[in-house]
Order: sequence, then C-alpha cells, then structure tokens
Amino acid sequence: MEVAVIGAGLAGCEAAWTLAELGAKVSLYEMKPTEFSPAHKYHGYAELICSNSLKARRIGSAAGLLKEEMRQIGSLTVEAALATSVAAGGALAVDREKFSDYITEKIDNHPNITVIHERVDEIPKEGYVIVASGPLTEHHLAQDIQRLCSEQYLSFFDAAAPIVTFESIDQEKVFFAARYGRGDDDYINCPMNKEEYEAFYDALINAEAVELKTFEKQDFKVYEGCMPVEVMAKRGADTLRYGPLKPVGLTDPRTGHRPWAVVQLRSENSEGTLYNLVGFQTNLKFGEQKRVFSLIPGLANAEFARYGVMHRNTFLNSPKLLDSTFCFKADRRIYFAGQMTGVEGYMESASSGILAAKNLWLAAHGEEPLILPRDTMLGALSAYISDETVKDFQPMGANMGILPPLQERIRDKTLRYEQIAQRSLSSLESYLTTRTK
Repeated sequence: MEVAVIGAGLAGCEAAWTLAELGAKVSLYEMKPTEFSPAHKYHGYAELICSNSLKARRIGSAAGLLKEEMRQIGSLTVEAALATSVAAGGALAVDREKFSDYITEKIDNHPNITVIHERVDEIPKEGYVIVASGPLTEHHLAQDIQRLCSEQYLSFFDAAAPIVTFESIDQEKVFFAARYGRGDDDYINCPMNKEEYEAFYDALINAEAVELKTFEKQDFKVYEGCMPVEVMAKRGADTLRYGPLKPVGLTDPRTGHRPWAVVQLRSENSEGTLYNLVGFQTNLKFGEQKRVFSLIPGLANAEFARYGVMHRNTFLNSPKLLDSTFCFKADRRIYFAGQMTGVEGYMESASSGILAAKNLWLAAHGEEPLILPRDTMLGALSAYISDETVKDFQPMGANMGILPPLQERIRDKTLRYEQIAQRSLSSLESYLTTRTK
C-alpha cells in the first residue's frame, strides 16, 4: 500500500510515521529546504514556529490530557517532546532544534518513508493522499484545494471571537432571549447599564493588541468583513451600541427596560456547553481579552475555552467537508490533517495526523474506522471538526469545554478537571481494549 503525505509539519510527520509503522510505503513531500514559507526558518521537519511550549504536563488539564491520550495511541511528537524537554515549570517545553532534529532523524531513517524535497502544486489525482500542508498553505496548492472544496468552504484568515464555557457564566446577571422574541430564547444576553458600558468601552479601546507579522500586515485588508471589535470601538463611543452591542428588541426581565448595551452569546455546539461572544472578533492579546471581557456582566469568572484570534491561517469549513475520521467526503481516497482541518495548536495538529493516518489505513483494508469516544479529548476534537450543527465554524484547540460534563456537579475546578481527565483515560483504555479483541 502506498500513500502520499503532503507536508512535514507536526501533522504530516505523525501521519507518515503512523502509516509507515503500520506497513505502508509513504512518500512524504516537503518543500524545505528548497523553499520556505514566510514563517519557517529551520531546515528540519516539525518546526515549532511560535512558542516552544506544548502547554501543560498535568493530566488534569486539557493540554496534558491530550498529550497522554496521544501517547497511548502512539505519538512520535510526544516521544520527541519528552526526549528533548527543557525546564518550564508545569509545562512541557522543548529545545526547538533538538525537537525538530529528533523527528527529522526518525522520519529520514524509516525504511518505509521516502522524503521528496519539492513543492506540491496539486493534490495527486490517484492513490491515497493525506494533505497536511499547514495553515500557511498558499500558491498553486491552495488554489487546487480551493477548487476541490469550492471557494466558500476555504478560509484564508482565522478571525474568531472568544468562546466561554456555559457553566462559568453567572446566570444571575444574564437572561435568555432572542431579539423581538424571534426564536426560542436562542441567545444569552449580558445587559449593560451606561456606567458598565463606559467602563468596558474605555478598557477595550486602551487594551494592547497583538503585533501582526509582516506577511499578515500585507493582507490585513481582508479583515474588513470581520473587523476587530477594538478597532470598531475606536470609531466612536456609540459605534458598538449601534453594532454588535445594540440593545434593540431586547428587554431585561429584571428591570423591565431595554439595556443601554447588550453583549450576546450564541451556542457554539449542539450540547450547549460552549458559547461564542457574537461580533467579538479580536486581535487583543489573550491576557487583555481575559481582563477586558471579564468586565462584561455575567462573565466576571468566565472560563475561556478559546480566545479570539486574527491571523493568517488557511483552514477548511471542515463540518461541511470532512467526517470524524478526517476523510474528505467528496473523495474518500483523500484525508486532511493539521491546522487546516480546524484544530488549533501544536499537539492538536499532530493528533489529527495520527487519526487521519490510522483511519486511512483501516478504510483501505476494509476495517471499521477509529471513532474515539466523545468523552476523550481526541474524540471530542474529531467530533467538533465534523459537527454539522456548528455555525460559523472556526478552529478549536483542546479544552475541557468540548467534553461532555460530568453527571455530578463539582464546584472545585481542579477536582472537576481531574475527574473529567480520569473519565477520558478510562474511556480510551476501554475502547482500545475492545478494538484489539
């Protein structure tokens, strides 16, 4: 069995390694060192672009749970990270070059992997393929993917609003309603009086934003359709009140009057565990988002499942295009992996490469797919990127909010997360044991 894997980032390396270990002959296409993207500098594979941290080690955290699940299903990147780690407190951080070198050596010396150092301009017309070309995919390959998916299903910028967990919203300070009573109380409304709005507005326009990279600044005009809320606010004190925070059609049941301004939250998933801040696309630093958006009534203690982001990032509208095995619905010989699928983060990207590879192998051999339980982090991420009920799909990283809640309410967050993690690992172990019988 032969498979072409496009891209030797974290997802591509995991996909190639997984398939090679299963016995497939893999052609891994990587354009470095002949060409480099605007963000890549190092010659090795699986290059870490931003931070050298792979986030928390602790299993009672979303990031720690994800890495443990990956380790249990066989992850090259987790192995490499543990072998090249550097001191970073409770985080798993790595020596960037040693991490890349470790993976590069493994890939280059695997007898079932042939690395082809050239740019791929189109998806092969025959044979099995895993596209793991990364969030900076451009030129002819991006155009070919766009042709394959149709233009409306491919985005070139990640312009996302923050998402908070439902259970962290103060229910005493918000109300459920749709404007003019249209709908079935579809939104959570956070009402502001004049004083609260002015305090929020002042904090927002003075908050610190992320500095865009040079190649992102060149294309910043693309953001006009989804303007950062902090940029919109600077156009005038009442701009937001006539925009995403307009209170028309809403009455606060506690006062019987229309609020001065309203922040609306919309359900992000079918389970109702995550809520999106409507119209709050932002380029603020994460710490600033926490500080400023916590001023919104009802969100003082909000847990952010994802902060808002605004950067160059090619990604698919995966719920329309992919199933939970990362297979392309319109052509079952093609799989996608990495951040292009809508998973956000180093290890999330790597994990999708493992799952795409395992499922491609299983499908090719007529076996049942690997659909991990919904209460595992890997299963929840796979379910999220393939959930057709998700509106305005945006990338998502590992977080406890995408997992089903425990049956018993536990107020202590640390204890609650530890129990969720233990449930996930037990569920994964049970599933894998059943699959091997």
